[in-house]
Amino acid sequence: MPEIDLQALPIPPWMTAAGIALAFACVMLVIKRIILVRLQRVSERTPFRYDSLILRSLRVPLNIAILVLSLFVLDALLHRFGVRQSVLNGNAMLAAKILLILAILVFVDRFVVGALHLQADRSQTLRSSRGILVGVTRGVVLALGLLMILGTLGISITPIVASLGISSLAVALALQPTLGNFFSGVQLVMDKPIRVGDFIELESGEQGFVDKIGWRSTWIRMLPNNTIIMPNSVMAESKIINYFYPSPELSVPVEVGVHYSSDLDHVERVTLEVARQVLREHEWGVSDYETFVLFHTFDSSSINLTVMLRAEEYFKRFWVKSAFVKALHKRYAEEGIVIPFPIRALNTTQEGAGPIPPGADQA
Repeated sequence: MPEIDLQALPIPPWMTAAGIALAFACVMLVIKRIILVRLQRVSERTPFRYDSLILRSLRVPLNIAILVLSLFVLDALLHRFGVRQSVLNGNAMLAAKILLILAILVFVDRFVVGALHLQADRSQTLRSSRGILVGVTRGVVLALGLLMILGTLGISITPIVASLGISSLAVALALQPTLGNFFSGVQLVMDKPIRVGDFIELESGEQGFVDKIGWRSTWIRMLPNNTIIMPNSVMAESKIINYFYPSPELSVPVEVGVHYSSDLDHVERVTLEVARQVLREHEWGVSDYETFVLFHTFDSSSINLTVMLRAEEYFKRFWVKSAFVKALHKRYAEEGIVIPFPIRALNTTQEGAGPIPPGADQA
């Protein structure tokens, strides 16, 4: 290789080295882009989703790695051109190490967060806790990265860790309500008494669908389309009815009264036929449910019975019950089964009676 006469060049040697390093970085960026684009096309045709995630996570870290490599090239060129007293020459290696740590942290952060999002699409538990898990993961990665960078700079991290322990105690005392809500949210996610999408009833009587379990609060969308925002600490300590656990299906009892002169066996047979037909034909009925009828009360004007239906979920039970009531009313009319009105008897003789004569109660 012929020697380069630096004295004949009209520009300083350090500028020549910087230009060569910059050109090298540009060429590497173009090569990186071409390779990643082709690999991305190949990964899109495979059923494995993590290969695409790895390629997406590598974009920014590879840019940083190319910058680090360019710094090494710049450092070698500065040595080659005999530039010994340059500030850049002395700090190039330190900057390269810090950037390399940063590239690793960016890759880990993007990959772990992306993996959490992929798994959340398959797991109801992760879907409910996605926000909390992503926040905790990024906090841990950031803390570890900061400690690694400080160690690279030659700063002892032992006193920092000790100071952080004392500071964390003070912060924990100052932020006790906030931390209580945070850990209550973690408890809700791990224990899973409620999940995103569940229909629940609070101890105070409000009902609604769980929209989000966040860092501080749980969002519940009520049937009128209003939202209740409950602190996680209150949710964790409250009595909650979850209508979607262990499954959204639930029984729908319907109260019916028939006349005392009715043939109860005939009433039971007709009622079961109507109930089974409604559960088979209605879009929100559970067709394979074994419905049943129970006679339970001699009421003032009727014999009362309970028909047990089954709906796919709590909110759909209203439509199943409505369809059954209409079908049963029509069928009872066809079969001559009477649903009596309430009857009240007035004893006019007793109402118009005068005072009871002395000794009449002994007759």
